[in-house]
Order: sequence, then C-alpha cells, then structure tokens
Amino acid sequence: MNTNTQTTRLYHTALSPFCRKVRLVLAEKKIEVELVEERYWENPPELKRRNPAGKLPVLRYRGNMLSESQAIIEYLDEAVPNPPLMPQTPLERHEVRRLCAWFDDKFNAEVTQPIMIERVWKKVTRAGYPDSRIVKDGLRAIKDHIDYLTTLLETRRWLAGSTMSLADFTAAAHFSCLDYISDVDWDRSEILRDWYATIKSRPAFRSVLADQVPGIHPAPHYAELDFG
Repeated sequence: MNTNTQTTRLYHTALSPFCRKVRLVLAEKKIEVELVEERYWENPPELKRRNPAGKLPVLRYRGNMLSESQAIIEYLDEAVPNPPLMPQTPLERHEVRRLCAWFDDKFNAEVTQPIMIERVWKKVTRAGYPDSRIVKDGLRAIKDHIDYLTTLLETRRWLAGSTMSLADFTAAAHFSCLDYISDVDWDRSEILRDWYATIKSRPAFRSVLADQVPGIHPAPHYAELDFG
C-alpha cells in the first residue's frame, strides 16, 4: 500500500492553541484533514505511540507522523508552498519565528495556559474548581501583551511585517481559545481587534469557529466575524 494515499489526519483537542495553529495552517493551505479528538488527559497509550512525548497535536500526513506544532506548520509551509506563510529574507523569517515563540512560550505561560486550565480544563477533566487568583493574574498579564502587539501593528500590516505569516496564525490560535470564553478585552486595542477580525474572517477559520466544547458554551460573539 502506498502510504501517501492515507487520509490526512490530525489528532487534536479543540481548545488547544497548539492544535489550532496547525488546523488553521492546514485550512489556509487547503489541505483536507480528518480531525480526531483526543482526551489527552487520560494518557491514551495510542498517543505515545504516535508521539513519544505524549503531546498533541500529531499530524498524519503523506504517510508520516508529525509532531510539535511549530515543526509541523513550518514543514507544511515547505511541503505545500502556496500560499507562502514565511517571508523571503532570513531576517523576516527570524521575526516570524520569534513571534511564534513569543506566543507558544511567553504568552502561553503567562496567559493562555493559566486561564484555560482554570476556566476550561479543570471543568472538562473534573480536576476541581478554578482558582480566581490565577485567572486574575492571567487577565492582568494579557494587557501588557495587547499593548505590545498594538505597538507592532502601528507600523506593520501584519504581526511580523507586511505579509500574513505563520506568526499571525499562531497568535490567532491563542487568542481564539481565550475569545471562546470571552477573556480578551478587545476594547483595549482597536488595531488589534481589527487584525483579529481580519484573520477571523478568512475561510481557514470556519472550522475553528464551529467548535463546541461540551459543557462550556462559547461567548455570544465568538463566531461573529464583526464581534457582534
């Protein structure tokens, strides 16, 4: 059997920014994919067989099992070059990677992870009640991030420069998770709100905006392209 004929399949969980960034890039590249929801918190043995690190997302593509979200999206951009999501020069590509790391490391540690664990994953996994202090710390931290991104967008069309890139999809993946539970103060920055509305309106976002997590309803404006 030719493994390249296998169905493209993404093992993911709905409100993971790391899974969402891969979903967004797959959709932007117009790669049809079967989504398989994984209850990763139950440590299914199949997950470690697919990825020894035991982490999501895992993408089966062209007969290969691919893991680590940043490695996956850069691979996809090389394997399917149109539309290109990395700029041409080394310095511009560095800026894209720097901002991807900003969101996946700093923003995730200070904002996405603490808020989502307390407000979503504790409920989903029945791991206790949310700690309001941790949530408040995350909501304070996001203000500094919004202010920083605002300064970038005051001189750039997109986060990393003049063209849309992997940095924008990485950022949008994190913001979309928080927006699902209405934890982004879009009134703090009109320019950031406009950036998110623009990327949110792309066809690549349709699947993400259709997500429904049992027991956790999305914010009323979540799927509205104009924020309602």
